Parts: sequence; structure tokens; C-alpha cells
Amino acid sequence: MATVYDFEAQGINGKSVALEHYRGQVLLIVNTASACGFTPQFAGLQALHQRYGAQGLAVLGFPCNQFGAQDSGSNAEIASFCQRNYGVDFPMMAKIDVNGRAAHPLWQWLSQEAPGLLGSRAIKWNFTKFLLGRDGVVRKRYAPTDSPQSLTSDIERALAE
Repeated sequence: MATVYDFEAQGINGKSVALEHYRGQVLLIVNTASACGFTPQFAGLQALHQRYGAQGLAVLGFPCNQFGAQDSGSNAEIASFCQRNYGVDFPMMAKIDVNGRAAHPLWQWLSQEAPGLLGSRAIKWNFTKFLLGRDGVVRKRYAPTDSPQSLTSDIERALAE
């Protein structure tokens, strides 16, 4: 059985990141965008990172430009935007595709492990979120409309496991 630890990603700084690095932590993996109606969720994601990071939560942001071209900047521009506007200091990865033939293997796996509404595997929009337990297994998928704050009870439960 695959876990999140079987995957790698490229950090927004261009360096390879083995997700094995996060073994034993609760992960909240989110596809992000800098020019979306949900972009203010960066503030909520940062608040979760600050509140629960010391207890073992890692928020991982994956910029994606597949929805309305809402993250068309370079990785450096995205990183600067997130830090300048929302104080983001949780790990951000390089821009990826989450759907289609070029979808990042991690996102293909996430979509398969936790299908969306009516069993849909496709990611429908920016700020789709996946919560993974300390064992690297997907616990739950959340819609873009689910605010980061609304995830606190599930995060606390996962941290306690």
C-alpha cells in the first residue's frame, strides 16, 4: 500500500523534497493559487501552521495554474507573493498540475485515495485540501469552500492519534 512517503516533490526553491522527510507528522496538502477568490485562505493555512506546527502538523502548499490561470507567475513570484501578503512560512512546492496527463504523481494518488463529491477523482478548483495522518495515509478530502479553520477538529483528532 502506498503512502505519502513514497513520493517526492520539488520545493518552490527548485530543490527536491522527499516527502519521507515528513514521516510521523500530520499533513495538510493543498493546491493553491495567488489570484483566486479563495486566495485569502493562505492566512488561515498559515494560522493552522502556527497553531499546530509544534504538535506535528505540516501544511504543504502546491501552486497550480490549471484553474482560470490564477497562478501564472514564476515559482519565485509565487513565493514572494505568499510571504509578502500572507506571511506564509509553511513549505511551498513548485507549481504543478493536479489534473490530466501531466498531473503530479502525488496528486494522482491523493485523488484516487480520497475521491471528491459523487466519487469524482478530479480536483475541481484551487484550495482543495487533503488531510493525512501520521501514518502517511489520506484521512479526508476537503472542498475549496471548506475554510482552513473548519478543519481544526479533524486536525486535532489526527494529531492525537
